[in-house]
Amino acid sequence: MDAIVLLREDHKTVEKLFKRFEKTSDDDTAERRRIADEVIEELTVHAWIEEKIFYPAARESAPDTKDHILESIEEHHAVVWMLSEIKDMDPGDERFKAKMSVLMEQVRHHVEEEEQDWFPEVRKAMGRNRLTELGGELQAGKQQAPRHPLAVPSAHSG
Repeated sequence: MDAIVLLREDHKTVEKLFKRFEKTSDDDTAERRRIADEVIEELTVHAWIEEKIFYPAARESAPDTKDHILESIEEHHAVVWMLSEIKDMDPGDERFKAKMSVLMEQVRHHVEEEEQDWFPEVRKAMGRNRLTELGGELQAGKQQAPRHPLAVPSAHSG
């Protein structure tokens, strides 16, 4: 699978989880916890494969996108920090839903920028063969990616 298609599939998976979370009622804390835990794992793996595999390859192939990559790493840093807080938070805490809402806003903004502004440039610079090869690397990377947010490289920056 092409790397950009794989990353977009991840985005869709997370968006479906966000929509499920938004439909939960305030008294359904167990379901909120389950969804939040899925979001944490999905976004942790996604951020890790982007930072370890995709961003370095994109930066090499499309050097003009350096500023976007650096901004994306900083966005990951903020998201990963929130994920680590949500991971340890009681879903009954009055701030749990609010923190998830802010997380969703940040992730949606990040996804929109990647998909509309950045991915087309990377696709053009890399071409089909390299993107397919990179997709295989991302898929393999998912198997070894950490599941805890603080293991993502950007969690240690800043």
